[in-house]
Amino acid sequence: MKKLITSTAMIVCIFFFAGAASAQNNFYEGKTIRIIVGFSPGGGYDALARMLSRHMPKYIPGNPTIVVENMTGAGSLLAANHIFKVAKPDGLTFGHFSGGFAFNQVMGQPGIEFDARKFVFVGAVARDESAIALTKASGINNMEQWMAAKTPVKMGTTGPGAFGTDNVIKVIKAALNLPIQIISGFKGTAEMRLAAESGEIDGTTWGWDTMRGAWQNAIESGTVLIVLQTVPKPFPDLPRVPLAIDLAKTPEAKQLIEVGIHYPSKITKTLALPPGTPGDRAQLLQKALQETVKDKEFIAEAEKAKLGLAPVTAEEMKTTVDGIFKLDAGILAKLKTILF
Repeated sequence: MKKLITSTAMIVCIFFFAGAASAQNNFYEGKTIRIIVGFSPGGGYDALARMLSRHMPKYIPGNPTIVVENMTGAGSLLAANHIFKVAKPDGLTFGHFSGGFAFNQVMGQPGIEFDARKFVFVGAVARDESAIALTKASGINNMEQWMAAKTPVKMGTTGPGAFGTDNVIKVIKAALNLPIQIISGFKGTAEMRLAAESGEIDGTTWGWDTMRGAWQNAIESGTVLIVLQTVPKPFPDLPRVPLAIDLAKTPEAKQLIEVGIHYPSKITKTLALPPGTPGDRAQLLQKALQETVKDKEFIAEAEKAKLGLAPVTAEEMKTTVDGIFKLDAGILAKLKTILF
């Protein structure tokens, strides 16, 4: 009798767990996932999200449809706040916004309505390792000319707190004592490109992995010049362009660049779900993202568009965000005076 009861219990357990697994795997069948991009169409964030929408569904059980929606404003802060406060934590909506806001949260940036540590991270397809570009029409063709310039160079950014543009320019301005006038409020890199080409601004910055594709014709023709890199090591295709860290003349200036630019670069192009998203659904999306970035067709499309891939796992992203809240108070205070 005991054997019969035990066998029956085992069968019930098998069916229970099999049913639970089936429910988990079938959740996304017939569903639509939204990626809320915090920048305008035509820019790097938008391009990566649309690539994911085409390739990621095949790695999600149930093969859901993925659509991309743009929610511009405040350098993607509007989108980040929306994901944290408004989006349902059902695994059907995640955001693509500047993860550098975690850095700004520590320093008390106004308008941040989230705790970055509570986002459920999916990961990132690329890191926002930047290059700084100036137009030939600006009259500044290299760093020597820029450092000697008598009038400020007009640099476009998307908005206060946006790591890939605003924060990078402000830190570089302070660390290298460059003459810069910041023109803020652009909705994305596409608008900044147009502003530079029309002469409204002299230049701008964002991730080289997408800049080299989006601005390819202008760079190859020489109407746009790459004058500075804000990375620890040179990009392979920019071996002769100087590094900002090498131009810093004091230990404090070097530390500002390291902490203010190098450290948060891996979390900038964040993909994140709202707090409270069920763990099993989050894990499916995290795994699907890492499978997608290894997909041959995805890689081929990225290479054709000249979009560099440097994946970041959800675990790596969380570790980096948590680490930001443990940074030295003195350097954070200095950065706060620079950024706000």
